[in-house]
Amino acid sequence: MNLSAQLMRTADRDPSKEAYIFQGESVSYLEFNASVTKFASKLHELGYGKGDHIALVSGNSPLFMIALYGSLRAGATVIPINPTYTVDEMSYILKNGDVKGVITMDVLMDKFEHMDAHLSVQDYFVADTGAESRESLLKAKMKSFTKTISEGDVNFKAPELEQEDVAVILYTSGTTGKPKGAMLTHKNLYSNAVDVAEYLQISSSDRVIATLPMFHVFCLTVALNAPIMNGGTVLIVPKFSPPEVFEAAEKYKATVFAGVPTMYNYLLQTGKDQVHTFENMRICISGGSSLPVALLNDFEKHFKVRVSEGYGLSEASPVTTFNPLDRPRKPGSIGTNIKNVENKVVDELGEEVPDGEVGELIVRGPNVMKGYYKLPEETAVTIRDGWLYTGDMARRDDEGYFYIVDRKKDMILVGGYNVYPREVEEVLYSHPDITEVAVVGAPDPQSGEAVISFVVSSNPSLDEQELKEFCQGSLTKYKQPNRIHFMEELPKNTTGKILRKSLREKLSQR
Repeated sequence: MNLSAQLMRTADRDPSKEAYIFQGESVSYLEFNASVTKFASKLHELGYGKGDHIALVSGNSPLFMIALYGSLRAGATVIPINPTYTVDEMSYILKNGDVKGVITMDVLMDKFEHMDAHLSVQDYFVADTGAESRESLLKAKMKSFTKTISEGDVNFKAPELEQEDVAVILYTSGTTGKPKGAMLTHKNLYSNAVDVAEYLQISSSDRVIATLPMFHVFCLTVALNAPIMNGGTVLIVPKFSPPEVFEAAEKYKATVFAGVPTMYNYLLQTGKDQVHTFENMRICISGGSSLPVALLNDFEKHFKVRVSEGYGLSEASPVTTFNPLDRPRKPGSIGTNIKNVENKVVDELGEEVPDGEVGELIVRGPNVMKGYYKLPEETAVTIRDGWLYTGDMARRDDEGYFYIVDRKKDMILVGGYNVYPREVEEVLYSHPDITEVAVVGAPDPQSGEAVISFVVSSNPSLDEQELKEFCQGSLTKYKQPNRIHFMEELPKNTTGKILRKSLREKLSQR
């Protein structure tokens, strides 16, 4: 079984059920599956199949869903790419990923004009967004996405897919060096979608808000693939906007929301009069980075909805843990193993450490990637004896709940003592006037590294000394911020994750 085959099964079982709703228009599973099949048939006719790579460069839209499942049904490998990437960022992935075809929007064609001469792209399948655009220099290679679907054969018989065939290559953010392409097989993606759907009890009655970027693995599995497993409805929100999320939640009686901590922060800050908006919400899911406990508690109290934090990474398709629904949810924890996935905490030698001790989190299961594309040495370092080494420092309690302490590379060494940024951030987040926090390390001639905090405050009169004194009651001296910088907003990527790298760069420029 694979994602494409499961979609067919869902469409056969419940053809009239709403598959997705976008800008007020709903599309049934029968209609969705028909578009997927017809697009796959045209790809097959044009010579796309196993071993061919197709880049999908689009925001949240039906285009993304049809293109993803259609390409998979044709047997091709999909490479989702952030449409806001620069020409250089996008060009690297297209070249490194050996892309044969590109599915995108007309408003992005000017970027591809700058890149095409250096690529081996055969076709550009282009969706018309209605925006005014000039005629592209790549017109000879361009095919209308809508017309391609309309010309397809709804009776197309898809090729047989093997579980170990690569379905998707996800390029990681590349915080160190160039991005690496994580090869996720049909087995990886299908197993994680099924296990997440079961763990979160997602059913055909659920309506899941998809406002996280679909090109990101968090949205791809939790808000897209998992609902489709059981015939749920995807509520497509093109990009994160608190008013649009509130409107979708209320208008369509949304039952599941998935977001990153900054989204929960924005929803809380702007939703003071939205107390009843989430009254149909069964569960909210947080991932991407650690959710501050103070924010979790404030959000749950205000909206009267449960927030369950989980953990995942691109290389694991992505989910490995979630706070269970049938047992107590522990604030600050990423939860317990999901079905079929095993997590453990190990020391530098790969030996499991006792409960309560900090070590590196490693993962094993059917969701773990095949490896990095064209990087066998990197793969061998990351996957050892079947275990995926995440690079995250964690601990486990005696009830099997895991806690992320911090990224291994983000740990700050002050005078020989380990300082984990999250611990400092949790203290600062507990201050009533603080809305955003990020802590990084900076070189220091006396202690080796110094703890530097960047904060966003709702109180313009709050000063550095007051915050430092606030920290003294909760943090031992070497963990206390050496300097605190006030900002209007912290830098973030398209998924809302705070960019510590950008903050470190700001320090080096001062």
